[in-house]
Parts: sequence; structure tokens; C-alpha cells
Amino acid sequence: MKHWRETAEIIDRIAALASRGRRAAIATVIRIEGSSYRRPGAKLLVEDDGRTLGGVSGGCLEADVRDVALHVIQSRTPQLLHYDTGADDHTVWGLGLGCNGSVDIFVQPATEPGTLEVLSEIRARLDRASAFGISTVVGGPAGLGRMAVLDRDLRHIRSQVESLDGRTVFTEVLTPPPALIVCGAGDDARPLVAYASEAGFAVTVVDHRQAFLAAERFPSAKGLLHLRPDGSAPGFDVDARTLAVIKTHSFNTDRDWVRLFLRTSALYIGLLGPRARADQILREIGAGDDDRLFAPVGLSLGADGPEQIAISVVGELLAVLARQQPGHLRERGQTIHA
Repeated sequence: MKHWRETAEIIDRIAALASRGRRAAIATVIRIEGSSYRRPGAKLLVEDDGRTLGGVSGGCLEADVRDVALHVIQSRTPQLLHYDTGADDHTVWGLGLGCNGSVDIFVQPATEPGTLEVLSEIRARLDRASAFGISTVVGGPAGLGRMAVLDRDLRHIRSQVESLDGRTVFTEVLTPPPALIVCGAGDDARPLVAYASEAGFAVTVVDHRQAFLAAERFPSAKGLLHLRPDGSAPGFDVDARTLAVIKTHSFNTDRDWVRLFLRTSALYIGLLGPRARADQILREIGAGDDDRLFAPVGLSLGADGPEQIAISVVGELLAVLARQQPGHLRERGQTIHA
């Protein structure tokens, strides 16, 4: 889900560079095997002066990819890179990464006229907030780097590399980020909104106190809504991919928000506060057990203070979306992304 926002930021930067006559290249992860920090579709923008935006690894590949990208900018010729991050210190041209996996990365010019035209179409699709695909020729006798936006049904298609008509094509599927609604715009909501936005959620902050909804308090929020939980609908769309965190610090207001969201198809309803408080709220609204309700909200991390609590909440949100039972990675007997 992080790819949606990352792609938008990179395309906006490319447009700004092109408007000033600058040049750049995009590096995209197209295939991984074994352990890898980023997934297919992760991107790194390299500008003609060497500055970068985004990332294709945890930092171990960026320097080498940057050097290749600078050459691609000058030659205007795309390159397909393969990194074997095994334990052998002599792999990957002596980089000695030791990550026990392999990564294929396609590097292509980003500011050529044809590419800019497709990127403009992609940026418009990102504004529509509906799933779409991008196909890029990454290997074959001709058309290397050619891109096209896909309109076909993508519900059952994953980002993948495939052979089509003698060419190797990477198809990236971009799905809109899940919506997170944070009810309560107090100071302790600020790190939650910031961390969740950075993780890729489209965050809307809701509060009945207009003064708390100042844009400078929540610069990364997608939206700020002045609402009370006293209507038949919350004033925004809620579907099966929507997550909500309720933290107004008012018992009655929290109770009314819980009642409202339980009537929707929201995937997740998190409630800040102790268990006894949550039990009392559920008794007052006559609600039985509901697997969507997480109260108290967050993972058990021994968190202290708004920032640490926000980390525990975002961790729980990610686990729910991934349908993962949180635990230590060292206890997994398989690759991280299996």
C-alpha cells in the first residue's frame, strides 16, 4: 500500500524536474526471491545531480543503483539489474550484502517525452483512487522501457513478471491505500496520523472541535472533517477496507463513535482506553462480541506516551491488514514475506 503514495510523490518530482529541463531515471523492483526489504513495485528516483527519492532496498543497493541510473540518464538506455544478496562476500560485484535473497531492478529514463506522457496518465489515475495496472517492457528485442496503463479487471492479478510475445513484461498492480479514520484530533493523535500516513494509509481526522482540526496540526492527513457522531452516517464513505481508531478522550463521544462504526462494514474499530472502559461502552450500546473491535487498541509493546502508543497502533493496523498474528520475526521458520 506504500507504493501508491511513493509513486505519486516520485511522479510529481519528475514533472517538476522536466518543467525545468532536468533529467532523471526511475529504478523499480520487478522481482524478488527469498528475503528482500522492498516488494515488487518499490521505486527509487535518481535525479541528474545524484539526488534520490524513494528506495528499492533497506539502503544496501541504493548506492550502486544510483550509479547505474546516472549512466542510464546519460545514455537514455534502460538497464535490467540482478542482485544476488547471498552470504558470499563476492556476490553483487563485491557488495557482500548477505541478505540471502535476490532482487531484479529495472532502471529506465524518466524524463523522455513518451515516458512523461504515460506518467501523467498514471498520476491522474492515482487521483481517482481506484485500482489500475502498469505494464513495462523490461526485456526483449524491442520496446525496452515502453509503458502502458492497464484497464482490465485487476482483482485477481498480482504484480508480476511474465513473457508476452517474446518480450519480458513487468506488470505492477496499484491498489488504493486503505482508509484510516481517526476520531479525535487531540495532541496525541498527531504522531498516530503522521506514522500511519507515512506507512501508507489514507488518513482522515474527525473531531467536533473545529479548532483542533487546523491543517498545520495534521499536515500528512488526507482530510479533516468537522463532525459529531450523531447522524445516521458518519459523513464519509466506510467500506470493508476502512479502519477506524477512536480516541476523543470523551466517554460519551467515544461510545457514540463505536456505536456508529459497528453499524458499518468497517474492517477494524480500535478504541483507546482501558478494558473496563471499553466493556462499559459495549454494555451501554448493547453490543455483543465483535471481532472487528480492538479495545484496548494497539499491540502489547509496553508503550509509554503518544509516540510509542502510535507505533503500537500502526503495528496492529498493519497486522490486521496482512492477516498476520504479530510476533517476533526470529520465531518465523520461513521468509519474512512468505
